[in-house]
Amino acid sequence: MSQSETATSVSSSKQGSFLSETTIFGLPLPLFAIATLVLIAAMSLGALPAGMIGALLVMMVLGELLGFIGDRTPILKSYLGGGAILAIFGAAALVYLGWLPQSVNETVTQFMKGGGFLNFYIAALITGSILGMDSKVLVKVGSRFALPLICAVACAALFAVIVGLIMGFSPQDAVVVITLPIMGGGMGAGAVPLSQIYEELLGQPASYYISILVPALALGNVFAIIIAGLLNGLGNRFKGLTGDGQMMPGVQIEEKAERPDLGKLGIGLVAALTFFVCGEILGSFIPLHPYALMIILVALVKVAGLMPESINEAASQWFKFVAKNWTFALLFGIGIAYTDLGQVIDAISITYVLIVFAVVAGAAFGAGLVGKLVGFYPIESAITAGLCMANMGGTGDVAVLSAARRMQLMPFAQISSRLGGALILLLSSIIVPLLFG
Repeated sequence: MSQSETATSVSSSKQGSFLSETTIFGLPLPLFAIATLVLIAAMSLGALPAGMIGALLVMMVLGELLGFIGDRTPILKSYLGGGAILAIFGAAALVYLGWLPQSVNETVTQFMKGGGFLNFYIAALITGSILGMDSKVLVKVGSRFALPLICAVACAALFAVIVGLIMGFSPQDAVVVITLPIMGGGMGAGAVPLSQIYEELLGQPASYYISILVPALALGNVFAIIIAGLLNGLGNRFKGLTGDGQMMPGVQIEEKAERPDLGKLGIGLVAALTFFVCGEILGSFIPLHPYALMIILVALVKVAGLMPESINEAASQWFKFVAKNWTFALLFGIGIAYTDLGQVIDAISITYVLIVFAVVAGAAFGAGLVGKLVGFYPIESAITAGLCMANMGGTGDVAVLSAARRMQLMPFAQISSRLGGALILLLSSIIVPLLFG
C-alpha cells in the first residue's frame, strides 16, 4: 500500500471514529443530524406541530446543538458560560435576525409562558434540590444567608452611585431606575410590582416605568450570566475561593448514590407539582411570590422531617432527570421567550452599560466578601446571594447556575431571587419617597 493510500486510510478511520464516538444529547452525530434535518424540514414546510410536541423538539434539538458548540468553543467555554450562554443568546439572535419562522417563535413562547414549562422546570428543581438535601445543612446555611443578601444590595447601590457620579448620571436615578429593578427578582416578582409602586409614588403610569426598567433587567441579566462564567473560571484557577458547588467548608450538599427507579420519577413529579400548587394557594393569602412560599414550605417540611425518605429520594431523582435532559432546552426557550436582544441593544450607551455592570459586580462583590466573613465560600456566595439577586428571577437563576456549572445551588439561588426580590419591593417603598420626596 502506498504512503498516500495509507494516509487516506488513516484519515478515513479517524473521521469514522469521530462520527461514531462523538455524541450530542447521547446520540451519535449521524442520528442527531437526522433529527435536526427532520426539524428543519418541518419548520420549512410549516408542518411543525403546535403545542408541546413542536416546542420541545425545537428547544431540545437546537438547545442541545448550541450547548454542544458553546461547551467546546475556546474562551466561551472557559469564562463566559459555554453552552448555557450560547443557548440563550443564540436563540435570542435567531429571533432578532428573523432566522426562525414566526410560528415557531410563537409555539415556543406559548409553551414557555402559557404552557408553564418554566414553572414546571423550576418546581422540579426547588422540590428535588431541597428535599434531597441534608436538613442539617439546610438549617446551617440558610440561617447565615440574610447578611450576604443585604450586603449585595448595599454594594450594588454603592457601586452604581460611584460610577454614576463619575459619568455624570444622577445618583437617585442610578439607584431607582437601575439598581432596584436589577436587584428586584425579575419581571413578575420585580419589575411589574416595582412599576406599580413607582406609579403610586412618582405619578407616571406603570407602563412608562416598565419601559425604563426592562432594559436594566435585560442588561443586568446578561452581565450576571457572564460574571457567573468568569467566577467559575476564577474558581478553577484559585481553588481556595470555591467549594466547587458547596456553600461552606464542612457542609456538603452531597450527590447521593441512588439507584434510578422509573416509578420514583412519577412520584417525584407529583411531589413537585403538589408543592408548586401549594405555593400558589398560599400566595392568594400571603403577599409573597408563590415561589418564595413554595421554598419556605418545602424547607419547613424537610427540616421538620415530615416527608418520608422514599419521597425525598423520588423528588431528588425527578429533579436530576429534568436537569439532565431539559436544561439546554429550557435555556433555548428562555432565549426566545424572555430575552429581547433588540431591547438590550437599544439600551446600550456607555454610561448605562457601565452603571449596570457596576450594579451586578457590586452585588457579587458584596455577597462574596460578606459571605466569606460568615463562613461561606466567596465564589458560591457571590453567585447565589449576589448574581442570583441581580438576574431575571427564575429564568436568570437557571442561566446563572448553568454558566457557573453549579446547578445544585438552586435552593439558595431561589432564596435570593424570590425572598430577596420581596426585600427590594419593601426597600423601594421606603427609598423612593426619600430620594424624590
